[in-house]
Amino acid sequence: MNRVLSCIQPTGAVHLGNYLGALRHWTSGQHECDGFYGIVDLHALTVTDRPGVVGQSTLELAAVLFAIGLDPQVSTVFVQSHVPEHSQLSWIMECTVSFGELSRMTQFKDKSAKRETEFIAAGLFTYPALMAADILLYDAHDVPVGDDQRQHIEITRDIAMRFNSRYGDTFVVPRAVMPKTGARVMDLQDPTSKMSKSATTDTGLVYLLDDPAAILKKFKRAVTDSDSEVRFDREHKPGISNLLEIQAAATGRSPEDIASGYTQYGPLKSDTGEAVIELLRPIQARYTELMSDRAELSSLLRAGASKARGIASATLQRAHESIGLLPL
Repeated sequence: MNRVLSCIQPTGAVHLGNYLGALRHWTSGQHECDGFYGIVDLHALTVTDRPGVVGQSTLELAAVLFAIGLDPQVSTVFVQSHVPEHSQLSWIMECTVSFGELSRMTQFKDKSAKRETEFIAAGLFTYPALMAADILLYDAHDVPVGDDQRQHIEITRDIAMRFNSRYGDTFVVPRAVMPKTGARVMDLQDPTSKMSKSATTDTGLVYLLDDPAAILKKFKRAVTDSDSEVRFDREHKPGISNLLEIQAAATGRSPEDIASGYTQYGPLKSDTGEAVIELLRPIQARYTELMSDRAELSSLLRAGASKARGIASATLQRAHESIGLLPL
């Protein structure tokens, strides 16, 4: 069974696009692989500098991951900072990657340009070294990534191959795989753009933990199209097509089949909102249970960290031996 690693940062609330587009497939695919799912809180330090924020966000995200159905008896869900081998291997990765390689990373260029008048942490530059450590620690064969993360997998492969060439065969060289694609969820106020945490306003975003009234209100205010025909046509009717796709993802029907049952936009908006409310109801209930029992949630994370450390410590030890560091 292939080992698969997927990670998520505890920055910003999880929204419907995250869930239908990716996270739901973590749960549906967890029985098909040896899955490791990391909450990479150390990466969040490149964008968060206020005390207490990362820890609370990490706890809330962990509750979401278990609430959507990740089974701690099947999958390994862990917090990055609970596994110190990540930071330890990261330094070795920094000494294996070149300054030139890091300076060519697109995300560093883009993010630093956006923050040119702000403090830019060195961690934003060395971020790929820590990401390489995240991946290589678990001997992951497959790393599901979108197009925006492919460059990170390529540099991880380069680092692994360079290390193996210098010190002997040590790391599994991972490959990027296209994740199973879920519904393409667009912003309700701008249906030509994906639902995203970086949106200038949250009026078009539906968060997993939004209360039912807020969800219904957002759908009723969703941008549609100038004519009144209800049909699935992404190019010419992006607003209506977005609603149809969301309802399809929530109910298991096809967008075309759903469209045939409507002649007006209003009922489509309301029904789509209600379908999402029902989809999220058990997730929200389980989330509330977990957040009200911090001891259980902490216990689940400790178990995940223990399992993750069992793999990570062996990999780090193997790297130390390959280099020839003096043993304790």
